Amino acid sequence: MTTGDDLRDAQRAHWQATFQANPEMYGTEPSEPGAYAADLFGHAHVRDVLELGAGQGRDTHAFLRAGMAVTALDYSPNALADLEKEAEAAGTASLLTTLAHDVREPIPLPDASVDAVYSHMLFNMALTTLELEALSAEVHRVLRPGGLHVYTVRHTGDAHYGAGVSHGDGMFENGGFIVHFFDQALVDRLATGFTALDQAAFEEGGLPRCLWRVTLRRDEAK
Repeated sequence: MTTGDDLRDAQRAHWQATFQANPEMYGTEPSEPGAYAADLFGHAHVRDVLELGAGQGRDTHAFLRAGMAVTALDYSPNALADLEKEAEAAGTASLLTTLAHDVREPIPLPDASVDAVYSHMLFNMALTTLELEALSAEVHRVLRPGGLHVYTVRHTGDAHYGAGVSHGDGMFENGGFIVHFFDQALVDRLATGFTALDQAAFEEGGLPRCLWRVTLRRDEAK
């Protein structure tokens, strides 16, 4: 019998193999939300960023070039090794910390230790709603009061929603990748403890992928 953990472990191996076979599959320029976050964080005088699912680092480098210290987490050690080499070549390695990490586990950072958290489609991974709630709580924990959280997700208006193999809980598999598609109720559910600042729709890549960019601020401690 295939369990949820088996599926997610298979996804981990699939992503790692994909990164290894396609070292520049997403290009080297920052994504639209990455550029947005770098600008937002700069205006907010963010000093340190936690990036979840840094992948090949196209957005990581935007933060590093802006002088922000970045802790980059990803479950592909190969992708993180490439990211470290690129930062070394760019002269920004002193600002970068990388950690191989499974986001189903607690984030290995102290409470209230970063100014901002960023992720691009990480929340769309093969994570159950309960696991997403736990991850959102971890993001809240590591953010300083007033800290910013920017994340993007493919939503239920995307052409792949409802297509391919269903794994339940809003997850569908296409081309070997399992995506947890978000509806508005899930976005709202994960905003507990945060103030919603912005939610913008945008498109990216082939098909095209239909996404929301969500910007939250951690509520001040009471």
